[in-house]
Amino acid sequence: MQDIAKINSRIRIAHGNLSLLRHRSLCNNFKTMDPLMRRRRLCLIWLPLVSVNCAVTKGRNLSSNGKEENISTTMAEQANSIYDFTVKDTYGNDVSLEQYRGHVVLVVNIASQCGLTKNNYKKLTDLREKYGDKGLKILNFPCNQFGSQMPEADGEPMVCHLRDAKADIGDVFQKVDVNGANAAPLYQYLKAKQGGTLVSAIKWNFTKFLVNKEGIPIKRYAPTTDPMDIAKDIEKLL
Repeated sequence: MQDIAKINSRIRIAHGNLSLLRHRSLCNNFKTMDPLMRRRRLCLIWLPLVSVNCAVTKGRNLSSNGKEENISTTMAEQANSIYDFTVKDTYGNDVSLEQYRGHVVLVVNIASQCGLTKNNYKKLTDLREKYGDKGLKILNFPCNQFGSQMPEADGEPMVCHLRDAKADIGDVFQKVDVNGANAAPLYQYLKAKQGGTLVSAIKWNFTKFLVNKEGIPIKRYAPTTDPMDIAKDIEKLL
């Protein structure tokens, strides 16, 4: 009975902040217990810890390997095209995507400190220069969800960063989440229309969505896809 009382006392601690010292003590004592008490101790200790972990992660939609749970919102489900969405520019002003009606649109989640940044900044600039006058619009959404590789703040810091990087890549909007419970509605819609390999979650910086003149996403490209390799698909839509 004394052993059971000690167990119960330690389990009450497990529901709160179990210190490292307590962990060590329990682990050391575990080896010396008789088999029956050891099984009992194991159940009592681990179940509360699992419960605590679940409570901490409840409401998140990204697992440790980046996979995303299904997210559906009324806005994303009811949207007929990207023209149904309003986003914010880098200065926080509302921008209706209706203004891009009739244009071919490329939507990209960008980052400043990624191994893919230099090539994508240059090639997206090349795409804009080659097809901008023919009707291509590139919509860039900074995202800090992947390795915290987009630390620049919105507004002037973002504009200065792109200018210093000589990245004339098109229209730049406010930083957004592209995965998880707080994913921008536009990205929820894009992923619903063009799911990725295995899962719909955006896997890394510089995932690209090609949208036709009717505002419908028709193709999705991996982060490693060179922007200029999209040129032939863009030409078909212009």
